[in-house]
Amino acid sequence: MPIVTTSSRGQIVIPKEIRKQLQIVPGKKLSIKLENDHVRLTPLPDDPVDYFCGIFEEKDSITKALIDHRRKDKIRESKKITG
Repeated sequence: MPIVTTSSRGQIVIPKEIRKQLQIVPGKKLSIKLENDHVRLTPLPDDPVDYFCGIFEEKDSITKALIDHRRKDKIRESKKITG
């Protein structure tokens, strides 16, 4: 079992073999969830709209919601970069 050390900023490096198996590349987004006393990291799909399209009965409304959410994410991320 690999062991990692946190940096002063709380960052860790995911071991190469795990990154390779999960196809985690630079810029890949992961969700992080606290489960009792564990942390779960889950790679997110590159295109969430394409990934989720068609899996819900009301795909038009969920697609619109995902597109709106992605648009807001991009705005928030661009403010972090410039501000």
